[in-house]
Amino acid sequence: MRTRHEIDMSEGKLLPKLLLFFLPLMLTNMLQLTFNTADLIVVGRYGGEHSLAAVGSNTALITLIVCVLGGIGTGSNVLVARYYGAKDVKSLKETISTTVIIAVLGGILVGFIGVFAAEPILRLMGTPEEVLPLTVLYLRIYFCGMPVMALYNFSSAVLRAVGDTRRPLYYLSLAGVLNVLMNLLFVIVFHMDVAGVAIATVLSQCVSCFLTVRCLIRADTIYRLDTKQMRFSKRQFTQLMRIGLPAGIQGSLFSLSNMAIQSSINSFGAVVMAGNSAGASIESFLFCSQDSITQAATASVSQNMGAGKYDRTKAAVLNCSILVIIVSMTLSCVTMLFRRQLVGIYTSDPNAITAGATRLLVTGIIYFMNGLMNMMTGAIRGHGYSVLPTAVTLIGVCAFRIIWVYTFFAWNPTLTVLYISYPVSWTITAAAQYISYFLIRKKAYIKNDEHFRSAHT
Repeated sequence: MRTRHEIDMSEGKLLPKLLLFFLPLMLTNMLQLTFNTADLIVVGRYGGEHSLAAVGSNTALITLIVCVLGGIGTGSNVLVARYYGAKDVKSLKETISTTVIIAVLGGILVGFIGVFAAEPILRLMGTPEEVLPLTVLYLRIYFCGMPVMALYNFSSAVLRAVGDTRRPLYYLSLAGVLNVLMNLLFVIVFHMDVAGVAIATVLSQCVSCFLTVRCLIRADTIYRLDTKQMRFSKRQFTQLMRIGLPAGIQGSLFSLSNMAIQSSINSFGAVVMAGNSAGASIESFLFCSQDSITQAATASVSQNMGAGKYDRTKAAVLNCSILVIIVSMTLSCVTMLFRRQLVGIYTSDPNAITAGATRLLVTGIIYFMNGLMNMMTGAIRGHGYSVLPTAVTLIGVCAFRIIWVYTFFAWNPTLTVLYISYPVSWTITAAAQYISYFLIRKKAYIKNDEHFRSAHT
């Protein structure tokens, strides 16, 4: 039985369904970022520049460690969408059960490692001594909530795979309001500073996790999670790893290159770190709109691959390419025009504002290339290829940025030169991803037909 929340992108007009999928998801992602931004604004205004630098400079490291779990979530998204499109109920339920088990166990493992490895890693990144204690404190509290965060991300990935992007929006809205209220309470009233922001983040994630998992358990449809019949499927685990692990490695290596850039930014001192944190936070609003289109591409391609409707996979890629260009150019124009005013929301320090505004100007000019790069990565994964886009990203983004830091930036160590590495790497990698797509597309269709013939004989 299909519910009104599901979107089957293997039937009907595709563009309206992509918009129905993309818009609630974009709002969800933007809400998530708004709540994260609330952390930065509250701690920056009421805790000072060192507190803002401590929270903001953790972003690259947190992303690095979370990316492996997020990659497996991508694998779950692809498989669930494909089995949903093929109406393969048995494989669908096996995948969901295996996903939940991996989320809980993986979250515990990552959280445990993160708590104990926080300080050595931050020292390795060259975090200034004046902000190190606050940075370590925030990171350790954050990782204490990792099991809950992993379970939420994996559960919401299942809902997105079947086209349900509205209920995660409702759940996150409630959790986000609680997050903002707790930020204000813990930081302004109880003067808990960085610790208060971290605790508020973890508690709000607990709320969204509870609501999302409850949605899966109470669902009256084929993707219902039956906790009494949960089983770990070795077959689905292998499939999840085949698609998800390369995605996780890509995200981790992507973040590793950003950590190299963050280490270079750290060399400019706490004020520039604070400005960069503000600029990166604003920039992330652009990225989340692009990421929503990427997930729409992955889900629509995967569902139609499962249904064997290959003309619709091509239409999905074309529509998502156009969408990502329009949305990215619109938002980047706004951020470039009002860059100083936007950074000024986070901090009043003129030097910090200049640093953040520089980042927004340099990256905003062709930010749509970042969207095309990521969207095509998601589309290729929807076709069942995960190693290829990982390899392309490894060379075009990760290796390129690290080389840039040790060559161009070393020769001319300015913020502008450092930030130029972003748009150059996006352009190179986006072109390579599109070439890869046209090379593997026909082969993916043949491979998909063979898979479903063997599965039904």
